[in-house]
Amino acid sequence: MVKVLTFVTRKAGMPVDEFQTYWRTRHPDAVTKLPGIRRYVQSHVLPAAYAKGEPVHDGIAEVWADDTNPLRAMSQGPAYADVVADEAKFIDRSKMGLIITEEHVAKDEGAGALKAIEFFSRRPDLSVEDFQRRWRGEHAALVTRVPGVRRYVISATRPSAYTGGRQPAYDGAALMWFESGDALKAAGGSAEYKALVADRAHFLAPGQPPFLLTTEYVVVG
Repeated sequence: MVKVLTFVTRKAGMPVDEFQTYWRTRHPDAVTKLPGIRRYVQSHVLPAAYAKGEPVHDGIAEVWADDTNPLRAMSQGPAYADVVADEAKFIDRSKMGLIITEEHVAKDEGAGALKAIEFFSRRPDLSVEDFQRRWRGEHAALVTRVPGVRRYVISATRPSAYTGGRQPAYDGAALMWFESGDALKAAGGSAEYKALVADRAHFLAPGQPPFLLTTEYVVVG
């Protein structure tokens, strides 16, 4: 299967609770009418996170399809036009973006209550192939050893996104599930976590990857 990962920002001046309520309770009415959806998940930034300032995105939506043909079919016809029209009611569409990804599940002990999302950009001197090889191999192995990580999913941007010299917004997103905030805090203080942070220099661009702490809502699937 392929997955579209869309990152969204709420309309200017819209309260966070109003944005999240509309997204969770009203917007699925439009999205679930798209043909070919196999799975649909929303991840909302934790309300408490806004005390530290505006996050890079207010959340992500993930939509799965069997392959690229059903994915193309979703963006055609009146159902997609209805989705776009509804997005304009609560999303700043000028700040929306997406990546089309392929998933690799590196660890799965069940989803926890807290979902952490990091957006990865590869080191400029690395090819897409070398970047993804390192991520799926040595780096994923380090993540699986971090105490408290219940699930780890690599959503790597598909190679087709780079054709013709194009550069997607992100080279992928790393998704990690924890049982609780305390579990996340304990993981962050571990030697295993320090080892995976050190490993980033081997394949990621310099700087801290954009990071979100979210609650996940499974709408379809």
